[in-house]
Amino acid sequence: MDVVALTDAVGLVFYPGSMIFIILGALAGVIIGAIPGLTATMSIALLIPFTFGMSIIPAMGMLLGVFFGAMYGGSIAAILINTPGTPAAAATVLDGYPMSKRGEAGRALSIALFATVCGGITGSIAMTFLSPFISRWALRFGPAEYFVLAVFGLSVIISISGKSIVKGLIVAFFGLLITTVGMDSMTAYFRFTNHLALLEGIPFIPALIGLFAVSEVFNGIENILTGEKIKAKISGVLPSRADFKAIGRAVATGSLVGTFAGTIPGVGSDIAAFVSYSEAKRTSRHPEKFGTGAPEGVASAESANSACACGSMIPMLSLGVPGDSNTAVLMGAFILQGFQPGPMMYVQHLNIVYAVFITMFLSNIAVFIVGLSGVKFFAKIISIDRKMLIPAILVLSLVGAFAINRNMFDVFLAIGFGGIGYLLQKYQFPLSPILLALILGPMAEDNLRRYMLIVDGQIMQIFTRPISVTLLLLAVASLVASVLNQRKINKRMAAAGGGGVDNE
Repeated sequence: MDVVALTDAVGLVFYPGSMIFIILGALAGVIIGAIPGLTATMSIALLIPFTFGMSIIPAMGMLLGVFFGAMYGGSIAAILINTPGTPAAAATVLDGYPMSKRGEAGRALSIALFATVCGGITGSIAMTFLSPFISRWALRFGPAEYFVLAVFGLSVIISISGKSIVKGLIVAFFGLLITTVGMDSMTAYFRFTNHLALLEGIPFIPALIGLFAVSEVFNGIENILTGEKIKAKISGVLPSRADFKAIGRAVATGSLVGTFAGTIPGVGSDIAAFVSYSEAKRTSRHPEKFGTGAPEGVASAESANSACACGSMIPMLSLGVPGDSNTAVLMGAFILQGFQPGPMMYVQHLNIVYAVFITMFLSNIAVFIVGLSGVKFFAKIISIDRKMLIPAILVLSLVGAFAINRNMFDVFLAIGFGGIGYLLQKYQFPLSPILLALILGPMAEDNLRRYMLIVDGQIMQIFTRPISVTLLLLAVASLVASVLNQRKINKRMAAAGGGGVDNE
């Protein structure tokens, strides 16, 4: 480690102006991330013009603060209104919203905050010491590895299917089916429709908003005459000692899974969160509690998406290869400041690299401060009269759906998916498998077809690639473990009179 460069980096970061911009960025990120449809990518892109004329560290401090703030902000909407504020918070809905309905909104938010910060700090430390080594390993991924990685991701569908594996597989198949809508990426053939708004497929964010937010509005309208009101229990702003003990392993697992996933370009925080959630459920002593408001479910998802955000910075800084859409925008910000991310950054601008590492660490601390200050306020939102809350959720949701492409078609699409989500929930079909299929379906299809072109249709060659074989074995192991785990859960529920569902 170059002591001179490190000393210079410390001076750059701990300049008062830099610290102020980090905190402002974290505050903006939390607010923006909590609004359905406004993703971290969009918030970073919107703030880049404000960095013109600023020096590199204050500029990156503000943008990184927004980046990590949005990771936590997404969980606020997921927990309070059953709507992921960002795609990365999609897995947080599974247990966060049931905790909120149980009157534990404050507890769920504080657990999400703690897990987010732990995951972010773990990812920052890993990036500081391991980035040159991890980035070289990530370069070994080609179309075959990405296809098998998508298959591995899809293998966790069983874990998030709830009581009935069959229902989970049905909705997952439906999700994979609708990913084929639009123009074929290789032949430009129109599949099912030639509608201009659907040429690139079903827009993900409007579909997400419809499935979770708009469907929840329909549920709220149905129940509004009952006068039901969820009261938030706000007994503290930090997890209790029992919570710390319960979520410790889930946070550690999520942090490691997220950091690893982030180093692979193209693997987003949403995938990392679902994989981490599945692993936490598989290794839990009480897997039957997942999906009903388990703190470990919230912790595993939030620690993974935050760690993945840090991990995605590794290939961007080390190789000049963005890990995801967020780091692609951040890379543009670096270039606008006159710095080209890549191996030469470690030679020519080592002090800047160290400064970025320190800034990432401090950004997570800033998120913790902002989140800690706002937990009580956020939790009170759920206590608002439903006659006021439901229209507000609907307006925010539809504005978020419109904001992505500024297209009214996306608004109607969100409403349509809202109806689908409402009907599926009515008949106890899980929604998360559809979401996972929408994320991983295009990734699996595109990379499989690329690989088939490379090997001239010899699909069996995929078994000659060590990483692909390893991931396939992990996918099979995950499927078997998930099936056995779900059978154990159903037996426990049946023994307790919980009405377990027979999946055979």
